[in-house]
Amino acid sequence: MRSSSPSLLRSPVPTLSQESSLPVSAHLKRSEERSHLAGRSKKSVMRRRPPPPFVARAAAVFLLLLLSPAPTSQLGLGAAIGAWINGAPPPSAAADPTSGSQQQGQQPSPEYTSLQALKSAVTDDPRGVLSTWHGPNVCAYKGVYCSASPDADADATTVVVAGVDLNRFNLRGTLPDAAVAGLAHLTFLHLNSNRLSGAVPDALRDLAYLTELDLSNNLFSGAFPTSPLLALSLVYLDLRFNAFSGALPPDLFTKPNLDALFLNNNQFDGEIPDTLWSSPATVITLANNRFTGQLPSTYGYTGGGRVREALFLNNNLTGCVPEALGFMPSIQVLDLSYNALTGHLPGTISCLSGIEVLNVAHNQLTGELPDLLCDLRRITNLSVAFNFFSGISQRCDRLAGRSMFDFVGNCVPGRDMQRPQPECDGFGGDGGLSCLRIPGARPVGCAEAAVSVGVGVGVSVGGLPFGLPGASAGGVVTVSVP
Repeated sequence: MRSSSPSLLRSPVPTLSQESSLPVSAHLKRSEERSHLAGRSKKSVMRRRPPPPFVARAAAVFLLLLLSPAPTSQLGLGAAIGAWINGAPPPSAAADPTSGSQQQGQQPSPEYTSLQALKSAVTDDPRGVLSTWHGPNVCAYKGVYCSASPDADADATTVVVAGVDLNRFNLRGTLPDAAVAGLAHLTFLHLNSNRLSGAVPDALRDLAYLTELDLSNNLFSGAFPTSPLLALSLVYLDLRFNAFSGALPPDLFTKPNLDALFLNNNQFDGEIPDTLWSSPATVITLANNRFTGQLPSTYGYTGGGRVREALFLNNNLTGCVPEALGFMPSIQVLDLSYNALTGHLPGTISCLSGIEVLNVAHNQLTGELPDLLCDLRRITNLSVAFNFFSGISQRCDRLAGRSMFDFVGNCVPGRDMQRPQPECDGFGGDGGLSCLRIPGARPVGCAEAAVSVGVGVGVSVGGLPFGLPGASAGGVVTVSVP
């Protein structure tokens, strides 16, 4: 069973095996809970105008009309009731493409056509949610949210489909291009915890207003879907718990405005692109895939400086822990467990002043646990278990026995629950010689460090630079300390 990882790895409707392998994180809600982004979107979509002051008088008139001997069809009560109940006159059929779309002489609206295409692509609807999807008024469909059109040239009464939320309905089927091609004003598409399969539609690229796409916990497969990356406004992308495979495109991490990226629990492989730390995202989860090679050491300060949670657990990453990881000022959760990382932990880890969860368990790290690691002030969960550390510093020793510090399964002499000595003696994977580190007890003035993109790894202290050619030679961090 795998070790700890924050709750954002959990499936929106976790199976018993998923639930047992994914412990709790205090930093993000479970994926079945609405993201703060989704919350804002839906509140704005669902906002209603207050009723006008003439409602009471309108109700009285309505009663008089009911007592009138004239046929209601002659009085136009359908339109009158709509106006009184909704608090405003209904938009005309010409201004509202979602209503009256099947009147004589009119073609169905693109939104109606797309939603019906989605309904037709669903082969099993066990909860009957799509049974409400009939008739021209698509704003009355369950899970469909409408709002005023954002187009600058649109009439004030124009209403458009702004969001579709069909989370957790266990729908089986596919998501064809036709199901989204006509939803030109869609801002969020939430389809998590269903049984949708096949490819992600290319038509997503044309949705200029799309900010949130949640396809998690489905059966989608194939290569990474690039069409969402072409949606200009995308902020939240959740593809976790599917069967996507292959390499990640480098431009995934250079997309502007992307704030949350969830790709865990797929079958992605190959090396993580060097553009990783150029991402503006605050949350990046790549856990439980098949990534290989070294963790990128290229660090783009204007991008990676925003990341708060970065999860890489349970892949096949090798090489050293990059020095550059110490220069992420906002990082709070960093999980590198269950890989094959080697060498000593870099001293720059001491610069992570805001980190709360640090997990490097189940790797092949060696050396002595330094005082700087155990001096992190905000740390609440520190795990270095099941490595090959051979010593523990005095300050780390004071943490021993506390629940927040786990160092079992190492090679520390005289300590309980360590590896057998023959196993420690026979381990030949000390990568310390290939992981050149910045010398000194505290290698940089963390708060004052100016980090920028450069070539190789270099540090200038008091104007005297020295280079650090490294095995993780993509390493492109330049650190200047006044």
